[in-house]
Amino acid sequence: MNRSGSFISFEGGEGSGKSTQVALLQKELHSRGHEVVLTREPGGTPTGEMIRDILQHNASGEDICAPAEIMLFAASRAQHVAHVIRPALERGAWVLCDRFVDSSLAYQAGGREIDLETVLHINETALAGCWPECTIWYDVSESAAQSRMIERGGAPDRIESEQKDFHRRVADMYRQLAARFPERIHRIDADPSISEVSRATIAIMKQVFGDQW
Repeated sequence: MNRSGSFISFEGGEGSGKSTQVALLQKELHSRGHEVVLTREPGGTPTGEMIRDILQHNASGEDICAPAEIMLFAASRAQHVAHVIRPALERGAWVLCDRFVDSSLAYQAGGREIDLETVLHINETALAGCWPECTIWYDVSESAAQSRMIERGGAPDRIESEQKDFHRRVADMYRQLAARFPERIHRIDADPSISEVSRATIAIMKQVFGDQW
């Protein structure tokens, strides 16, 4: 895919603090004069937001089987790539995406225990070659994640409500993905303070993008 912008995805389990870090990085990039497109998955488009309501808030009112869940996430992603991410990259913007393909790999292959290659194949069709050039994975301990979720309050969504074993499998799959794609996925210990994690995020930006950053 021909593009002139930069595409960064942000990953992590529940309570990792990634959304806070994405917002901080957006401000930093704006201060450097860059156009920044901040988006999220599932969602990012009107169709994607409707799918988000189904996946996270059970908007359809029915049980969603695991294969349907994979394809719903992929459908949201395909729409997102076609209508938001690819156009932004082609005009030279920095795209910051709060969750992307690695979430499907971690949550559906890991959490749902579906064959990783199956989930990967379905998502390769949705991506149409639009992989992030950098993925920052916020690796949070179970104790820190639980503490942050309690502090945040509110009712957990459909995915957050899964059992601890589900989330442990998700965390383990993120570790496997980081080992499989070491040139793309960069791990950050997400347990320290917001400012410490932000400094680690910026250090990775400098490492990956150099003067372009």
